[in-house]
Amino acid sequence: MPELPEVETVRRGLQPAMEGFRIDRAVAHRETLRFPLQKDFVARLTGQTVTGLGRRAKYLLADLSSGDVLLMHLGMSGSFRVVEADGETTPGEFHYPRSEDRTHDHVVFEMASGARIVFNDPRRFGFMKVFPRSEIEIEPHLKGLGPEPLGNAFDASLLAKSCAGKQTSLKAALLDQRVVAGLGNIYVCEALFRAHLSPKRKASALANRKSEPTDRAVRLTEAIREVLGEAIKAGGSSLRDHRQTSGELGYFQHSFKVYDREGEPCPTCGGTVQRFVQNGRSTFWCPKCQK
Repeated sequence: MPELPEVETVRRGLQPAMEGFRIDRAVAHRETLRFPLQKDFVARLTGQTVTGLGRRAKYLLADLSSGDVLLMHLGMSGSFRVVEADGETTPGEFHYPRSEDRTHDHVVFEMASGARIVFNDPRRFGFMKVFPRSEIEIEPHLKGLGPEPLGNAFDASLLAKSCAGKQTSLKAALLDQRVVAGLGNIYVCEALFRAHLSPKRKASALANRKSEPTDRAVRLTEAIREVLGEAIKAGGSSLRDHRQTSGELGYFQHSFKVYDREGEPCPTCGGTVQRFVQNGRSTFWCPKCQK
């Protein structure tokens, strides 16, 4: 599942082609993605100008001139590509040819700029939904999400308060979207490694008895911001299906310290990176330097 850096990379790729432009025509080649598209989905998009393109956790949010919001989620294999007016996809240094099977091009936005925004999703785990901006606080997919880890409000104090008294593991707490929005397995493993914290340690270790942040909380907050920032700059991690809108591969995977590096030497202490299953997910860590 694409995580925050991947979704942010896609947002930045779509922004120049969508923001400020009218959707001249919206086309839905099928009625159902992960969920059925609304019956008035096409009608509510056609003729509307995209006034802003944002992101909340792993969701893309396009504000429309009508006052509606178009919510988009990539799912497991969903991706967007931008086709310019001359018919060519945006080039990139790490270009990876997309599948020629256009039967998986499920939704198309034809923009007034002449660009075409194509959503392709072979597995159809992605979805889209249009709802009024006035209802964003009660939208089920967004309601209850935790703070943005790159936002100004996210700091060691906030993380400590969210984890105070939690008996669950640090990794499980960080994967809880109510604690921190947008984090997933890859970047949680990497952040815990950089903070020298064991994924098995209890989440309550981030706070003292007064729910104030411990040194562990400070280190972890800094590590989360650092690893996400580097991943966004690198274009995300290209594992399985993730592609940028230009067709490029993200290349942060080449900077992984522990994720998917079972049996390799730890880059910090020389120990051996190990893998174990935690809450049904693979956890990669160095038992020697993560305590």
